[in-house]
Amino acid sequence: MELAYYSDYAVRLVNTEQPERGGDSLTSVEAVRELFGVAQQAARRATESDVTRLRTVRSRLRAVFEAADRGDEVLAVDLLNALMMEFPVSPQISGHEFRDDGGSSRSGGAESGGGRPKWHMHIADHAANATAGFTATACMGLAFHLTELGVDRLGICEAKPCRNAYLDTSTNRSRRYCSDRCATRANVAAYRARKRQESTRTAESAQDATARGER
Repeated sequence: MELAYYSDYAVRLVNTEQPERGGDSLTSVEAVRELFGVAQQAARRATESDVTRLRTVRSRLRAVFEAADRGDEVLAVDLLNALMMEFPVSPQISGHEFRDDGGSSRSGGAESGGGRPKWHMHIADHAANATAGFTATACMGLAFHLTELGVDRLGICEAKPCRNAYLDTSTNRSRRYCSDRCATRANVAAYRARKRQESTRTAESAQDATARGER
């Protein structure tokens, strides 16, 4: 569904913090505006107050991902519902793209010769501040992703010390890492750990053999 696209808002916000590394990129109004991506009109309303507000929301959204990652579906849903109650959305039908069947039509009050509009659901931004608008959009997108694909599609990267949030869109629900880079790093670490174990076992076997020979 179209609104599931907005779930990436939640991921972008959560991943502005690297808790295991002590990193935080959400430190300025410019950083807040970057979160909005192409939604520049909404981003222009951001102020210094939104830095603190969005950090609070970030912690609550991370808790949703962490609960889902642990398999606690009820808690994940409860936490997300609490956010949606606090930051409600204003749905609106939008038709800013057009079908290729000719004719003229209007969208946003403007005449177009591109055919009938492609109507779809859109989240209208009538929020009081940038944080409220961003949070409402992020939560609604996450809610659609969760209900359409399942709570187990929300995860936390297993590659330590990353801990980034991600949305699993794989066909077999097999994703465990937030990126190919983290997956490669984790695989290399696992390979090296196996090699160390093999070396340890080989050394222990050699020691045992030597001890038996000396008896």
